Amino acid sequence: MPRHALRVPRPASDHTQSQPGPRRAPSCSPPPPWAKPPTSGQPSLPSVEPPPQPACPPAVGPHTAQARVLRCPPLILGHRFAPFSSWEPRRHPFPALCRASFRGPHPTDRFDIYRKVPKDLTQPTYTGAIISICCCLFILFLFLSELTGFITTEVVNELYVDDPDKDSGGKIDVSLNISLPNLHCELVGLDIQDEMGRHEVGHIDNSMKIPLNNGVGCRFEGQFSINKVPGNFHVSTHSATAQPQNPDMTHIIHKLSFGDTLQVQNVHGAFNALGGADRLTSNPLASHDYILKIVPTVYEDKSGKQRYSYQYTVANKEYVAYSHTGRIIPAIWFRYDLSPITVKYTERRQPLYRFITTICAIIGGTFTVAGILDSCIFTASEAWKKIQLGKMH
Repeated sequence: MPRHALRVPRPASDHTQSQPGPRRAPSCSPPPPWAKPPTSGQPSLPSVEPPPQPACPPAVGPHTAQARVLRCPPLILGHRFAPFSSWEPRRHPFPALCRASFRGPHPTDRFDIYRKVPKDLTQPTYTGAIISICCCLFILFLFLSELTGFITTEVVNELYVDDPDKDSGGKIDVSLNISLPNLHCELVGLDIQDEMGRHEVGHIDNSMKIPLNNGVGCRFEGQFSINKVPGNFHVSTHSATAQPQNPDMTHIIHKLSFGDTLQVQNVHGAFNALGGADRLTSNPLASHDYILKIVPTVYEDKSGKQRYSYQYTVANKEYVAYSHTGRIIPAIWFRYDLSPITVKYTERRQPLYRFITTICAIIGGTFTVAGILDSCIFTASEAWKKIQLGKMH
C-alpha cells in the first residue's frame, strides 16, 4: 500500500460499527445525507460537525506512490501520464498508449518480415557510401531506360495467309510517276492487261502528262487500279497514232506504289522499291522488264484502325524486242503477281504490370548485388586490419 494514501473515517451509526477495510484514495463525493439542512416541518436535530472532507486532489503525477503501485511508465513517447484511477478522457488524451505498454507487442507483429534495426547497431563506412551512390546512379539510369521503352510504341509484325482487304472488290490501287526525258508526250501511253481478259490500250483516266526539256521529254503521272490476278501494265508508244522511227525509252522512276501510302517511321518496308530507279544510261531502243512480287500489308495502329498497303520485291532485265514486221518497239513493262502471304504490323505498348515488374527487378537486384559487394569489401578490410594488428604485436 502506498505510504501517502489518505484514510478517510466513515461515520458509525447506532447499529453498525466501522469495520476496518482497505484504505482508499480521497475522492470528490457529495456530502452525506446527515449533513444536509433539515427541511421545513421536520424537527431539527442537534447540529453535528461533519468530519473534514479532503479537497479533490489534482491528477496524481508519475512520481507519486499510486503511479509506482500501478507501474505505469512515467514517460511514453515524450508524454507523462497519471495512473489509471485519475485518468479522465477530457484531461488525459492519450490513455491508450499507457494501456498498450502493459499489453506488450501486438500479436500480428510476429508476421513482420521487415524487422527494424536500431541505428545505434549499424556502422557507416566510406566504402559503403561510395557503393550506395554508384548503386543509386545505376538504378536511375536503368529506370530512365525502361521508362523510355515503356513510353515508346512498339511495332510487332506477323505473317498469315489471307486476303486482308476483302472490301476492295478485288482491286488494287496503283500510283505511277515516271519521267522519259527523250520521248514526246504525244507518244507516251499506258496499257493494262491481265489474266482476267482485261486489255486496255492508252489508259487516260486519272493520268497527267507534263512536258520536259522544252517539250522534248515527258513526265507521266497516273492513278489507276488493277485486278488481284497476275498481269502487267506498261508504258509504251502503242497507243500513239503514228509510231516513231527510233523511240528512246530511257527513264527515271520516281514512284511506284500499291494501295494506301504508309508514312510510319518504325516500318521500313519495300513500299516503293522502284523509287529512284535510273535507266538514263541504258540502250535507248531497249525494253525494260520489271518483275514484281506484290505482298499484301496491313498496318494497325493503337486505336485499332487498319490501313491496307502492298509491298513488293522487284527483279529487272533489259533486252531489245522486235515486232513481227522486224521493227524495234521498246516499252517499259511492269509484270506483277500477288503473294498469298500477308504481313501485318501492329502497334503495341508495353503493359504496365511488365514495367512495374522490371523496375522491381532492377531495384532489388541492384541493391542485392551492391550489398554483397559491400559486405565482401567490409569483411576483407576488417580481416586486413586484424592482420596488421597481429604484425604490430
